[in-house]
Amino acid sequence: MIQSNNKISPQFNSSSMSDLVFLLLIFFMLTSTLISPNAIKMLLPQSTSGQTMAKQNVTVSIDDSLTYYVENQAQPLENIEPLLEALLTDTQEGTVKLHADKAVPVQYIVNIIDVVNHINQRNNTKHKVILATEAPSGAKSTSK
Repeated sequence: MIQSNNKISPQFNSSSMSDLVFLLLIFFMLTSTLISPNAIKMLLPQSTSGQTMAKQNVTVSIDDSLTYYVENQAQPLENIEPLLEALLTDTQEGTVKLHADKAVPVQYIVNIIDVVNHINQRNNTKHKVILATEAPSGAKSTSK
């Protein structure tokens, strides 16, 4: 009778499998940090803290009748971009403080963010949009 010298071992060596898993994990962790999402960058202030916010340069408001106000003067959407650009010309990193009523649809808020992004792209600036919030009762906040 001929017997084979090669015997099949019932044991499983998982060291090479764990090496492969760790290499894949490291690969996906590194590549996920390189991906920048195509999203609107917006700073939302914390309404319960007493911290000071970035220096306010321009205030834009949207009321429940969907009217835009720049520095408390009613403006149509078409006039907002040149007006904001003129008000933000002195700064490289200005701030637009956006007050919006709860009933305002998100699209009206996004319109203002798009205007600021167009100004940033055209002038190579870094202006930010801060969405103002109302502080809960009893808490002090710089934004309303």
